Amino acid sequence: MKVTYDQQTDTLSVVFRETASITESDEDKPGVILDYDARGNLVSLEILDASKCVTETRKVDFETAQ
Repeated sequence: MKVTYDQQTDTLSVVFRETASITESDEDKPGVILDYDARGNLVSLEILDASKCVTETRKVDFETAQ
C-alpha cells in the first residue's frame, strides 16, 4: 500500500495494489475518486481538495488488528 499527498494539487492518493491496471474510475462522492481493476476490485482512491477533509495531510498512522 502506498499513500501520497501532493501539496500543489492538494490531492491525497491511497494505492492498494501498485501492479494492478485500472480499468474503471468512479467519482463516488464529489472529490472522491475510486479506481477499479477489470474484476471490479478497488485498486486505489484519490481525495481531491484533501486539506479540506483530512485533518493532517502530512501524517499517516498504520495499525494492524491483533
